[in-house]
Amino acid sequence: MRAAEGSNRTARTDEAWWHSAVVYQIYPRSFADSNNDGIGDLPGIVAHLDHIAGLGIDVIWLSPVYRSPQTDNGYDISDYQDVDPLFGTLEDLDVLIDAVHARGMKFVMDLVVNHTSDEHPWFVQSRQSRTGPKADWYFWRDARPGTVGGEPGSEPNNWGSAFSGSAWQWSPDRGQFYLHLFSARQPDLNWDNPAVRDAIFAMMNWWLDRGIDGFRMDVINFISKDPELPDGSVTDSGYGDGMPYFAHGPQIHAYLAEMRRRVFDGRPDTYLTVGEMPGVTPEQAREFTDRVHGHLAMVFQFEHVSLDHDGDKWTTRKVTVSDLRETLGRWQEALADAGWNSLYWNNHDQPRAVSRFGDDTTYWRESATALATVLHLHRGTPYVYQGEELGMTNVPFDDIASFRDVESLNHYADQTQRLRVEPRVVLDALRRSGRDNARTPMQWTGDPGAGFSDAPPWIPVNPNHCWLNAASQVDDPDSIYQYYRALIALRHSEPVVVSGDFTLLDVRSETVYAFRRRLGDQVIDVVANLSVERVTAASVDLGTDGILIGNYPSDRRLVGALEPWEARAYRR
Repeated sequence: MRAAEGSNRTARTDEAWWHSAVVYQIYPRSFADSNNDGIGDLPGIVAHLDHIAGLGIDVIWLSPVYRSPQTDNGYDISDYQDVDPLFGTLEDLDVLIDAVHARGMKFVMDLVVNHTSDEHPWFVQSRQSRTGPKADWYFWRDARPGTVGGEPGSEPNNWGSAFSGSAWQWSPDRGQFYLHLFSARQPDLNWDNPAVRDAIFAMMNWWLDRGIDGFRMDVINFISKDPELPDGSVTDSGYGDGMPYFAHGPQIHAYLAEMRRRVFDGRPDTYLTVGEMPGVTPEQAREFTDRVHGHLAMVFQFEHVSLDHDGDKWTTRKVTVSDLRETLGRWQEALADAGWNSLYWNNHDQPRAVSRFGDDTTYWRESATALATVLHLHRGTPYVYQGEELGMTNVPFDDIASFRDVESLNHYADQTQRLRVEPRVVLDALRRSGRDNARTPMQWTGDPGAGFSDAPPWIPVNPNHCWLNAASQVDDPDSIYQYYRALIALRHSEPVVVSGDFTLLDVRSETVYAFRRRLGDQVIDVVANLSVERVTAASVDLGTDGILIGNYPSDRRLVGALEPWEARAYRR
């Protein structure tokens, strides 16, 4: 066993509502198209809310629907207080919020305030003048001394962008560079300017007044930069790594504390606040989510979804069960008493988990449900990304013309043009690790458009929709959808799943993930074989009695062994 085997924790009476909740993420562009223009929209979401409610979901997180040029599919916002016509209107959004609430669920918006679109009026004004009222709402810097602005090597520092190339873009209008940690069309806001914070907090209050129940905050730990903006260590990309200077900047706690005070603390309700934080450590996450002194309900960390990265996301390595045990177990231990974990395999930025960590061929159903069992029975708030409840898989994209994501397109251009890598090699990496794997249309039916749209969709439908779809699963008691429904019901009915201590079990197996949850005299043991081989697990009673949930039918369960990708949760 790892750590002390539980301290007989008793059920808390002050648990926040999100501790027992399960969140469902909707990527609106790909969820459901109501007007047959090939792009998902708000009325399309309303039409399918019962699919989500049927799972037992408590919260819907909606990815951005704000007005946007769509360079990064809505994460480049040009108006924080309007809906992009691609998705509908503000009135359509009000209808959606009311429909979500009518089904007993809460509604959370994506908040993208590290950067805006370069078409946002704030940036348009900032670019026009060095002395105007919004001149320093973004990070502007002169060219390096002794260089010609706009020429290669004249950038203020050597940082690379997350979307390839330099993190600096020359603006001839202003005669300076501006910082963009992502696309050149996503300039970074200068949170050191109090006027920027005033505008952001006013906007957040406007949304809460409109009836939403919280925010998921995009790369929120990037909002405070080292004011010196120093060069970073050069990576294989040829650019410097700026993460040490912006991933946990000097004012991050001050700014989030100010946000909590000015947006949330004066309100009678409690809101879900989730901070996406690339590079965050368990110790930092504990500070951010501390029940008394923290600023956020929980954070999204990236350690477990970086385990298959070998230097960068495009070069992969095999993830072992030991890797998962060590990483997830460490996060469980670090946030056990004072903080709170978010639990996820999938989201709009990650390839599909069943293809990445599971087996999307022979043991598709078994591996999808085994991964779900492990995740949902940890301590924390689980997240389900659209299609995950069906076991949606990665996509066999034909060629570069099938991809849409700015990160993938920029990477392909950089690798094939600047570095002269063979296109087939780059395409293999994109098919394996690209974000578009998560963004193909939701597979509602086996019809030609997957029930998503009658028009050609904005991105190709996965060919396997003919058999992998919601229509074939919702009423099938043995489906992945129904298994997710049972897992969520278990969380809602068993206090030990929400509040119990977490202890890793030493089963002396390279492929078995096992842990114990304990709350007073309530004990649940979770045992999962994450491999294609039948295995035994020493020190764990693998009987067939007392099973709360399992992904194999009872007549196929063995005593003393687990079948390939078999998962069981026992009441002890």
